[in-house]
This record gives sequence, C-alpha cells and structure tokens, in this order.
Amino acid sequence: MQLAAILISLTTTVVGVALFARAIAQIYRFIRLGQSVPKGARINDPVARTVTLIREFLGHTRMNKWGVVGIAHWCVAVGFYALILTLVGAFGQLFDPDYEVPLIGDWTPYLVFQELLGLVTFLGIAVLIVIRQLSLPNKSGRKSRFAGSNMGFAYFIEAVIFIIGAAILTLRGLEGAQLGADHYSAAYVVSYPLVKLFSGLSVGTLHNLLWVVATIKISVSFIWMITVSLNTDMGVAWHRFLGFPNIWFKRNADGAVALGALQPMTSGGAPIDFEDPADDAVFGVSQVEHFSWKGILDFSTCTECGRCQSQCPAWNTGKPLSPKLLIMSLRDHAFGKAPYLLAGGGKDMEGTEKATAEQLEDVPAAALAEAERPLIGTAEENGVIDPDVLWSCTTCGACVEQCPVDIEHVDHIVDMRRYQVMIESNFPTEAGTMLKNLENKGNPWGMATKARLDWVKELKKETGIEVPVIGEDIDPAEVEYLYWVGCAGALEDRAKKTTKAFAELLHTAGVKFAILGKEETCTGDSPRRLGNEFLFQMLGAQNVETLNAALEDAPTKRIVATCPHCFNTIANEYPQLGGHFEVIHHTQLLQHLIDEGKLVPVNPVEGLITYHDPCYLGRHNKVYSPPREIMDKVPGLRQQEMHRHKERGFCCGAGGARMWMEERIGKRINTERVDEALSLDPDIVSTACPFCLVMLSDSVNGKKNEGAAKEHLKVVDVAQLLLDSVKATPPAEAEEEPATVDA
Repeated sequence: MQLAAILISLTTTVVGVALFARAIAQIYRFIRLGQSVPKGARINDPVARTVTLIREFLGHTRMNKWGVVGIAHWCVAVGFYALILTLVGAFGQLFDPDYEVPLIGDWTPYLVFQELLGLVTFLGIAVLIVIRQLSLPNKSGRKSRFAGSNMGFAYFIEAVIFIIGAAILTLRGLEGAQLGADHYSAAYVVSYPLVKLFSGLSVGTLHNLLWVVATIKISVSFIWMITVSLNTDMGVAWHRFLGFPNIWFKRNADGAVALGALQPMTSGGAPIDFEDPADDAVFGVSQVEHFSWKGILDFSTCTECGRCQSQCPAWNTGKPLSPKLLIMSLRDHAFGKAPYLLAGGGKDMEGTEKATAEQLEDVPAAALAEAERPLIGTAEENGVIDPDVLWSCTTCGACVEQCPVDIEHVDHIVDMRRYQVMIESNFPTEAGTMLKNLENKGNPWGMATKARLDWVKELKKETGIEVPVIGEDIDPAEVEYLYWVGCAGALEDRAKKTTKAFAELLHTAGVKFAILGKEETCTGDSPRRLGNEFLFQMLGAQNVETLNAALEDAPTKRIVATCPHCFNTIANEYPQLGGHFEVIHHTQLLQHLIDEGKLVPVNPVEGLITYHDPCYLGRHNKVYSPPREIMDKVPGLRQQEMHRHKERGFCCGAGGARMWMEERIGKRINTERVDEALSLDPDIVSTACPFCLVMLSDSVNGKKNEGAAKEHLKVVDVAQLLLDSVKATPPAEAEEEPATVDA
C-alpha cells in the first residue's frame, strides 16, 4: 500500500509540474503576441500597484460586494493558496506515517490553521456549488450569470477543491487517532469527531488509511494541475494564477477601475500622431494580435463568473452582447490562432500573408483555419465577434466595475469599433448622420451655431436674468466658473430646462459665471465611443484651444458642466490633448452652494422620488452622493432607491453613442429602466444627465400613452427640483393654494 501510494503520488507530481511549467511558458508566449503598451504604462508606481494587488486579493474588494458569495470565494481562495503547506505534510506521511512538518508541525497555531483551512475550504466550495446549482442556465436561462460558461470545467474545479478540503480534515482525524487524542483541544477543534470515528482502528489500518487519503489528496491536486496545463484556455482555473499579474498591470496603479477616460489610440506601443501618422500605423483592432499584451492577458484571465454579464444592460434586455462571452470568444480565438502567429504568420492591412510556406508547414490545420476568421463578422462570415455584439455596448462600465480580476472590457470594445469606423466605415447607418452633423455644424443635431444662445434669450425673457458670454460680456478674471452648457443643454428642449434652472440657481447664489456661447462645440464624447477617434481629436483640439484662450486670464481654469459626458471628457480626456482644467459636475457645485447657505431649499416639493444614476457621473466618475444630498435638503421629497443603483445602477441606453442609434434587438434599455422605476410607483423620477433625461422621458411618455404610468409622473433633473424649492412662491399663488386644496 505504501509503495503504491508513493509511486502514484510521485508520478502525478512529476507529470503535473512538468506540464504546468510548459503551460506557463506557452501562456507567456501567447500573451507576448499582443502589441506593446506606451512606455511607462502598466508599470508606473510599483509600490502602489503591489499594495493594490494585496488589498484586492486579501480584501476580496470586488467579490465581497456580493455578500455570501464573496466570503465563500475568499475561503476557497485562501484554502487553495495555502494548499502547498498541507501537501508538504502529505508527502512526508507517505514515507513516515508519523511525519510532522519541521519546526511547526506540532505547533498548536499551525495545527489550528490546518483545521480551519480544511473547514473553510470545504464549506466555502460547498456554498459555491449550491449557488451554482440554484442558478443553472437550463433553469434560469439568460438570467443565469453562468449562461455560456464552461460548466464541465467548473464542475471539475469544484469537485477537486471539495475533495481536497475533505482530505485535509480526514488526514487530521487519522493523525489524531494515531496520537491517541481523547478529548477536544485546539489542535483538533474541527476534526475531533473524525478522531473519535477512527480511534478504534488498529495502527496498521490507520497507516493504510492515511496513505490512501494522502495519495488522494496529492494525486487529485496534481491531476488538477495536469488538466489545467492541457487546457490553457480554462479560465475558471487559470485565473488563480493570471489574476495576480492582471490586477498588478491594471490601468490605474491606485486601484481605480479602467473607466472614465478612454485610452489614446496607439500603434506598436506608441500614441498615433493624427496630424502625421506613420505609414505602418494600425488604426484600431482588426486582428486579435493588434490588441495589447494586456488585452491578451485580460482574455486569458477571465474566470467566466458572469458578474459582468449579470450587470450588462444589453444582455439584460435580450441583446447578443455579453461581456463575458465576448472576452471568452476573444480568448478562444487568440489561443486557437497562436500557433500560426508563433510560426511567424500574420497578414498586413492589404491581406497579404507575411510568413512563408515553409514557416507555416507545421502549423496545425485548426490554427490555420482560426487565422482565416475575421475578428468582426456575422455567423455566415465565420466572424469571431458579431457586429450586433459590438454595437450593442453602451460603454456604461458595469462590466468593468464588477469584474473581480480587472478586465478592461470597454477599452477592448472601443478598440474594435475604431477599426470598423475609421478603416472599414462599417457602423450603424443612423450614427452616420450624427457624425456628419458634428463635422459640419459641431453638434449632433446639425442645428445652426447661433441656436446655442437661444436658451439665453429664453431665460432672459422668462426671468430677466442675463447670462454673460466670457470675453464679450464679462472679463475672464471676474469669472468663478465657466459653465460648459453642452450640445444637449443648449439645443434639446428638455435638457434646456435643466440648463436654465442651473443658470437661475447660480444667479440666485450670486456665483459669477459665464458661457462660451457660439464658441462652444461638441466635446467629442459620442464620436470617440463610436470609434471615430479622428473626429474626437479634431473637436477636442478645437475645444482645448478655445478653453485655454478663454480662461487664460482666469484665476483658476474652473469649469462646471451639467452633462456627465461633457464633464468626463473635459476632465479626464482633454488632458490627453493638452487641456488641463478643474472640472466639476453641476450637482457637486449645487451641493456646495447649499452647504454654504447660498441656496436654501424652503418650498416643499411633495412626492415619492427615485433617482437614476447616470453611468458617466456615477460609475465612470464615482459621483453618487451630491444628487442625493441635494434631494435630501428639499422639503417634502421622499427618496426611494431602485433595486439597481449606485455602482450597480442600470444604464438608460444612451451611452457609447447609442443615443444616436436605433434599438432593434430585444427590449429597449430605457424601457427596462423605467419599468424598474415604475415598480416603486414614484411621483418623480430624477436624474442628472441630459441624455438620461431624454431617454427616461421618452419611455415614461410611452408608458403614459399605454396607461401604465401616472399622468402626473414627471422626469426632471435634480437642478429643476432644487430650483422649485429655492424659488419663493408668489403671494397670489400662496393664497390660492389652500382654496384649491379645499376644493
């Protein structure tokens, strides 16, 4: 028995370690097929990166947001990485049943650690198994976050961990029986019932059982290693190793998720100079090897947990995009194509093969076939990613926010869009109208430039307030804030109400502000997220030049914006173009003015209100409290959160240039969001974004026409609510109100 145990254990160990070393080298070569990243990116501030890695792993900062799942996963993760200590003991016991790990083998804290390790590993994986069974795709369909995941691999991993956890406790029971333990103690705090179970057996039987269990523990561990080594695309296993470098090399050293700014377009690891691009510059991603090495690492690290999928507005409304399935498809394609690429294969922009026939003669037929697949293409074209998948994304960032291993889905989607738009001119036709209007008129509606000042005239007519244009009506040195109105705020009727309300509030608070007027043009948010980087660069450079000139003499280059998309672009993306400004959102400024006592909400605004978090204000920029604090200060309002809010807020459907594209597949995203709001039976739905305002209003109006929403239900910006409360009620209206109520 002992000899068989030793032979089986050593054989599986040697084979497992050899194959695992080969697999690591293979994955390393695969990842290196990706493009370089800009110099200094991904490796800056190594201390902060290391701290981030330790915090994210030990604290399980993403997973623990999901309650019991996070706790169970933490237990399993700790058990997995501590396994090596228990394996040392198991190997020793194969040769000597009384073996103890040197120095610490009889140390009570170590024995307690072993006990607890076995328990938490066993219980943790048991909980995760139950959770998986309760949400199987064949029961829950698309609602299951495991839909599309490789369930066979997952069951194998769960079985291995379950067996190892049980083996750790069983070995402790056998050890206690051998030593004659006859009472509960710290050393057998968990395993003592097993000690009692085995205590009546003979020494020879105990030794045989110990060798059997130790062999099971060792061989199962290394059979696992052999299996994952032969399946380098087994994300549910490999994330245990690749998750560490993927988190360490994440975009932001301080641990912030890869949201906010999009990354500049690069080619060969260097930013593209759009005024004089290199002849061999690659615009966007048309082949999997055009992704950066961090992109390939992202694809390899995906654990198939489906948290991104469960939060994705496209997937939740019946569209083909699942961030998880997209990353899995890119991983499988990259690994399938890798032998061809490693042999020197590849095609230039004209489709000419770079490798010789001799280089490709030993490449497997499957890899050659994979290399012929277009990265973006329909099922008929054998494409890796279907165009409907690519264009369903709203860039809301829910996937990036939830991913426990820091995969940067949005950046990869936009990189693929860039090639489709800039090289193939292949994108939804409705978006073409938006692009032409931006090129010709500087706004997506194609309205005349002078129309940007219509709201100023309307405000003066309604209130007598005059809004100055910087450099014309007011000196920049006198301006506290430059108000960036934005295209929607200046030109869209519903958004103009927010613009006028905010301007009136600033006037009431005595804030010196001004606008750019006709000098303002689109920030470029929509074209950039659509994939037209060139148009973004053109619009952005124009705006940066205008802003620098307008604010040259201002004491601080301080800008306030009512549109989160403008706010995000100016604050986070214009620094890429040389524009460095202090930018805040209007809800942040309004909250500050309330705190200073310059705005005092006094008039009640009665009703139940629910707030919709704009993605580019919330997830992308972490501004959650100011809008809620403003509503808290308005008398009469009763706030109630929708089920999906703050970090898990549900998109309105307008981001990622979807504002300008038709929704032809599945349920409309804004309808899904309004249905969630209506489940609370609110009187008011509030938000803090002109895009959200339009999308939610459209859906609410449709619901009213169907009789599914109250006629008095309104959708308003937080600024409008605040203005209603701040403005003094006219005396006549105050006198008439009781009579109306009595009537």
